[in-house]
Formats: sequence, C-alpha cells, structure tokens
Amino acid sequence: MSVTEQSAARHMDGIYRYQRYIYDITRKYFLFGRDTMLDGLKPPAGGVVLEIGCGTGRNLILAARRYPDARFYGFDISRMMLETAEANIARAGFSDRIKVTEGDATDFSAEELFAVPAFDRVFISYSLSMIPPWQKVLPQALGSLKPGGSLHIVDFGEQTGMPKLAKAALRAWLKKFSVYPRAELEEELRQLAGQNGCDLRFERLFADYAHLAVLTRR
Repeated sequence: MSVTEQSAARHMDGIYRYQRYIYDITRKYFLFGRDTMLDGLKPPAGGVVLEIGCGTGRNLILAARRYPDARFYGFDISRMMLETAEANIARAGFSDRIKVTEGDATDFSAEELFAVPAFDRVFISYSLSMIPPWQKVLPQALGSLKPGGSLHIVDFGEQTGMPKLAKAALRAWLKKFSVYPRAELEEELRQLAGQNGCDLRFERLFADYAHLAVLTRR
C-alpha cells in the first residue's frame, strides 16, 4: 500500500473507529436509495457482483439475500469497517458467498484481490462522496465489468429541492465526516459512457437528495 493509500486508510479508520458500531442504525435515516439500487442489480444466475467501498457489509448481505444464485465480493480501505463487515457476514451465515478484503477504490485489480477477472455487476453506494480523487474510481469500476455488465451508483445529490436552511445543515453535518456531494457526477459518467460505448441511466431521487446511476457496457 502506498503512502497516500495508508494515509487514506488511517483517515477512514479514524472516522469509523467507533461510528462503525452504530453506522447501520443511524445511516438508514439519510442514505436513501440504497435498496432501490440493490433491487436494480438483477445479476444473472451464477453471476459475480462486486461492491466498491463495502463498509459494514450491509449492502452485500441484503444483496445476497435478494439474489441467492450469485456470489458477492467487496473491499474497503478501512480495516476497522472490514472487521465489522466480516463479523456481520458471518453472523448472517453468508461467509461462503460473500468475500471481503482491504483495497483502494482508486487503484485496484479485482483479479489480484479476489482471483475474479471481471464482474457481472459492480456497485458503489455512498462512497464516491468520501473519496477525494473520486473521478479515478469510475474507470477502475467500469474496467472491472464483463461485456454486458453494469455499474450501479447511488450517492448524495445536490438537494436542489430542499429548503436552503435544511440543505446547509445537511452539508455542514456531512462535512464533519469528510463527505462531499459530487455535483459533477452526471457529467463524468456521460463522458465515460461516450468514451467507452456504454449506455447511461441517471436519475435524481427524492427532490435531488440522491443520485442513482446505471452505466451498462454494450
């Protein structure tokens, strides 16, 4: 792991050293659209699915329940979060179908991490807003897909439909956890789609509170 990656890992561990114990309980009240994204995965029978920034393993566990014929993989830069994810996965009885490990979303090889050359589905849930060089993650994720595979993203939007005071309060609170909504996400994805011959579906959910995107390789 490079010096930059080590620094990012320490930063995330510092944020989640204690937050990880209440993360899933508290985040359900404002990380909207995650279950909608999971409903849209629909991997093929026997398919392989990757989550980038898997956190506590919450999404992987729910996806494994929804799609019993698929296998799931995830990585996160925070060792603290991975410890919680591994415990949650074991408790749910999915250790045979879900594998997680440590990795950096901006520079990874899925084959090196999991001995899986490519995935049918890759998804990223509320992680891009926590990664400073987030643009680097998108081509990495797209490059991990099989032909015909799809990249699914849900993250904070611009909250254009929220009252100004509520929006300002939300942004100030998110900043405490190094979370910054990515206003340029749609444009970045459109450029990536055009450069790689992909189809893009981009939606604004809950008065633009969250963005949901699906990028599909032809």
